[in-house]
Amino acid sequence: MQKLFLLCICLFASSPLLYSQSVHALTLEESIEIAKSKSYSMLKLGEDLKIAEYNLKSATSRLKTHIDMTIGAPQYTETIESWKDTTGITFYYPMKELGYSTVLTINQPLPTDGNIFIQNMLSSGENLNSNFRSSRLRSRIGFSQPLHSFYAYNNIRSTLKRAELDYERSSKQYKREELNLVYQVSSAYYNLLSLQRSTEIAHLDLERQMDAHEISQNKYAAGLIREVDALQMEVDLAEAQNNHDIAVLNEVSAKNSFKELLGLDLDDSVTLNNELDYQIIVVDPEKAIEMALKNRLEVREQEIQIELQKLNIKQQKSNGMIRGSIDAYFERAGIDQQTDIGLFSSIRNSYRNLVDRNSSYGVGLTITIPILDWGENRALVRASESRLKQYNYRKEEVEREIETEVKNLIASINSNLKRLQVLEKNVLVAEKSFEITRQRFSDGDIDSQSLALERNRLNNAYTSHLRAYINYQLSLADLMRKTFYDFQNQLEVE
Repeated sequence: MQKLFLLCICLFASSPLLYSQSVHALTLEESIEIAKSKSYSMLKLGEDLKIAEYNLKSATSRLKTHIDMTIGAPQYTETIESWKDTTGITFYYPMKELGYSTVLTINQPLPTDGNIFIQNMLSSGENLNSNFRSSRLRSRIGFSQPLHSFYAYNNIRSTLKRAELDYERSSKQYKREELNLVYQVSSAYYNLLSLQRSTEIAHLDLERQMDAHEISQNKYAAGLIREVDALQMEVDLAEAQNNHDIAVLNEVSAKNSFKELLGLDLDDSVTLNNELDYQIIVVDPEKAIEMALKNRLEVREQEIQIELQKLNIKQQKSNGMIRGSIDAYFERAGIDQQTDIGLFSSIRNSYRNLVDRNSSYGVGLTITIPILDWGENRALVRASESRLKQYNYRKEEVEREIETEVKNLIASINSNLKRLQVLEKNVLVAEKSFEITRQRFSDGDIDSQSLALERNRLNNAYTSHLRAYINYQLSLADLMRKTFYDFQNQLEVE
């Protein structure tokens, strides 16, 4: 009774774990989709893409109107002030002041690197010791425009261009890493499939060996074979059992690694579709090279580096050019200073004074002329131009490397396909040969050593065929990630 009670407790405690486990019967496509949504590497890359997107949004927002308000309400100060009379004697007196202020600034950047702004300011301060209040109201419209932005270097446009290139690079990097993940998942999938099939092969081999062992025992009992042959069959059975146990252990270990890659719970159960179906894919080498050169991030990265370096050269050249700026403003201001007057009355008086007072304005032209720098800026420009040549050389080198890589990969795909087709026939021949050999062993025509050799030949045929199938599928996945083109479905990877 006590044992039954303990058994019920154990089952009740373990039931949540049993129900919490999920069973996943996965194809390769389903595994890839799960990895894209749950893999930690893709989640991190997704955040990198968001960072680049936000940086681009920040750069474009710099061209839009900005409105800022600063409010100081209230500002109270209590201190000791000093003043000197005509004889040089310093007198000190206490000062208590209560002030209010607000500044509203509307700034509109210009594509020409300049800006137009409107600034409204209102301030009022009261001396609490003497009840003297001073208020000021000011409205200013200003304009600033660097002249060298028209012929040298435009900072706003260059910043926007850098943000756009950075976003493009992050987008392509995200897509490249996504295809790398597809290849990693495919590799892990086929590795697990290989171990799963190896377990099945080991299980079939164990069953065949158990049948052969039973036959040998019966033949030994009937005096038809020698004792050494019967003992050899026992050794072969033990070896088959050990191979089966190792295969099961390797499969379990690979399943855990596969679940970790996909982002699944390690307690979940995973089974794979073990159908070794495949399509014969004919790859056009010219199409593959064209898509690789068009889509590969390595090429576009070099092009982006070239564009960025051109901006750096332009910026460096501008440092040695004549620079200038035009600044202008138009301002209306009103002031009120009285004793024993309220805040709002003083502000109204300031506004009346603003209306009556003449406007203020100003305009100025500033020019900076570099006269002598002993060739410093010219040397920096030459260094930047040499670096630009390096990027151009590297771009040509990368294109040649990609072309060679794609050609070799296509040759490998064709070779793997031919080998797979040959090994399919080899498996059929090996299966028929083993059945004939097992029947001959049952009839007593051959000994156990010949049966073991034929069994090993069959196992090698299964293993070679599986390896050829995996190599063919992985080479297709590798071609897709290196060309950004799915030749199986004849569509470009977006």
